[in-house]
Amino acid sequence: MNKKTKGKLSTESLASDLTEEQRKQLCGLLGNVELTLLYKASVHGYQASVFHQRCDRQGPTLLVAYNYSEYIFGGYTSVDYTQCYQQITDKEAFLFSFEGTEPVCIKVKSGHHARYDDAGGPNFGQQLCFCYNNQPVVHHQGGINAFDFYSDTLYGEDPDLRECEVYKVKHILQVMEKPWRNVLWTAERRAELMEMIRNYKPLVMSVSRVRILMIGPVGAGKSSFFNSINSIFMGRITSKAMSGSAGTSLTTQFRTYPVKDGREGKPLPFVLCDTMGLEEQTGAGLDIEDISSILQGRVPDRYKFNPITPFQPDEQKASRPASLQEKIHCVVYVINTTKISLMSDKLQEKLASVRRKVNSLAIPQMVLMTKVDEACPQVEKDLQSLYVSSYIKSKVQEVSSRLGVPVSCVLPVKNYSQELELELNCDVLLLTALQQMLNFADDYLDDVCPLEDNPK
Repeated sequence: MNKKTKGKLSTESLASDLTEEQRKQLCGLLGNVELTLLYKASVHGYQASVFHQRCDRQGPTLLVAYNYSEYIFGGYTSVDYTQCYQQITDKEAFLFSFEGTEPVCIKVKSGHHARYDDAGGPNFGQQLCFCYNNQPVVHHQGGINAFDFYSDTLYGEDPDLRECEVYKVKHILQVMEKPWRNVLWTAERRAELMEMIRNYKPLVMSVSRVRILMIGPVGAGKSSFFNSINSIFMGRITSKAMSGSAGTSLTTQFRTYPVKDGREGKPLPFVLCDTMGLEEQTGAGLDIEDISSILQGRVPDRYKFNPITPFQPDEQKASRPASLQEKIHCVVYVINTTKISLMSDKLQEKLASVRRKVNSLAIPQMVLMTKVDEACPQVEKDLQSLYVSSYIKSKVQEVSSRLGVPVSCVLPVKNYSQELELELNCDVLLLTALQQMLNFADDYLDDVCPLEDNPK
């Protein structure tokens, strides 16, 4: 069988059972990586001692198992195997199974341990054990639920393995010769952007502040974006909007957040509107009909969402159309860069439904790609390398393709999350994104301006 992985494989040449297409799809889940085959059970044996001899202290690893029912499945962990006899927390860990031609991912649940690191065979959540008891089998233990899956869908309830492979996962840092976007990372540019935003005036006199709607999956960073923008204009880190990384949406109300220019300053000419997170399950997260009501300016501030029952305006309000001031002037989809490749078909379908509704109202749309520092070690080390990172560029292109928006409408940003002080590079990215939102709102108002009695 032809060798499928890149690079030398220890002291002997090992042949991967993955096809080239399967390897590419798994790399797509992991980012810009190179896979090196460390361990192959049919060659080295199914003993746990041999597995640890070859795989301990190798950094992130990907396990791929094959059974006699033609299932290909396994899991990824970003934390070394060390036989430390401790529970391992690993937010990046996931299980996968090829269902048809594409791998389906199951992320580790928040608050659960990804695996137990002992001298036994590899396990995930102590729930799924490979090479169990030094035998060519996989064992599904009950009572623990770190990963949500059923054995019949993950591996067809066929525990007998014909092969088990473990790959070292090496993240490749690629720097482009020229930036694919030009950004001035200077204090002068930050000051210029802040002044442009302060002096912005909507094109229509009846609109005092443009309304920007943030839509995205749970935990993508909608509330964090508002907190970050608020922090910049307050001159310190703030946390007015509830944000975090819970499994379900922390935002349960429709919130409209104005931003002041400093503690005693006047309100700035925009309002950021936060929504409940989108979830792929039916009857969970923000309802598509609620989004329609929000876009048309019918949902009041602090309205509490009910995923089962869409918003119903009272008869008096329903009898009159909302004013242009109350409507949404720009829609921003907020997507976690680290989860673009893990986006499920159901979630993508929900986003497509939202896009169709927004398109029908001719409202401009753009995408914020958050957590770029978590997605690329190169960018985490130096945020100014963002626009010379080929990996981030590939993610911009991927989200553009998935959501059907132009690449020019996709802006990578880093929200404030752990920092205690403001950072110049972070501010420049955030302010650039906000300035683009105001430009898009202008496009919308310019389009409806002839309908207004008092245009500027």
